[in-house]
Amino acid sequence: MTTTSPWTATAWAHNGRIRVAYDQLAADGPAAAPEPLLLVTGLGVSRRWWPTGLARALAAEGFAVARYDQRDAGESTHLPPASRRGPIAALVRRRGDAYSAEDMADDAIAVLDALGWESAHLFGQSLGGAVAQRIALRHPARVRTLTSVSAVPGDAAGPATLRHIRLRTLARLARTRHPQTPEGHIEAGVALARLLRSPGYPFDERTVRDMLSAVPDAGVVDARSQSRQIGAQWHGPPIDRITTPTLVLHGLDDPLVKPSAGRTVAARIPGARFVPLPGVGHDLPEPVWTEVARHVRHLADGSHDEPPAG
Repeated sequence: MTTTSPWTATAWAHNGRIRVAYDQLAADGPAAAPEPLLLVTGLGVSRRWWPTGLARALAAEGFAVARYDQRDAGESTHLPPASRRGPIAALVRRRGDAYSAEDMADDAIAVLDALGWESAHLFGQSLGGAVAQRIALRHPARVRTLTSVSAVPGDAAGPATLRHIRLRTLARLARTRHPQTPEGHIEAGVALARLLRSPGYPFDERTVRDMLSAVPDAGVVDARSQSRQIGAQWHGPPIDRITTPTLVLHGLDDPLVKPSAGRTVAARIPGARFVPLPGVGHDLPEPVWTEVARHVRHLADGSHDEPPAG
């Protein structure tokens, strides 16, 4: 039995020699000029890790949703190894070997150009949240609003980043070993999802396994690609200079990035609002999708107050 994907076929944007894979959530029907929203993906993993249900919740709030693979992840260009360093060493060092954080920000702009979007709302999670902050600094005219989820400050480096990271979890991730086979990639992905799960909500292993089985993602075990992404250094202004309306979401039970990171981001970006998510880890479980989408809608509407419940 053939099932129709809710996402359009893979398309390509280009930033110099880098080819960036992206797709869009297919519209369920005629929409009244939906507002463009770009999902900015986290460390190492492909864009397919974004829950389709979350994308649909955002679409229900009036957004046209697109997602893309960061360079060195998914179907986008993978760079040749520049060193044998692992992700932890890359995080500690202040010099990237392969490309800059500015290059990664420009990849997102290439996607906006390919989509024909003059500007968009940004929704970035984990590393994607830091990248989204940098996009707002580097290309402010292209960003309508910024939602940063479970992310460290986009201008942090080395020890300034480590103070927000739970090193025990990072060490467990670094010790993960699975065979370099599609089956091994699936098991590695399930193990990663279980490690980063939200303790206040049931872990939906079947959905994770089904997603990974459809397109096994080697990014969860590709330490060198992760190292290049982590090692990409930011040379631009501090996040205090962000002028984009900003929402900061952070799980209070995040096992990888401490809630102090989200609070710091919100405190430093003028006018930003911090929303803690009780029981949420380093993922966004299904029970919070509607709430999260409602917060993003409220931000887009220009309100800085708490959205009404319902």
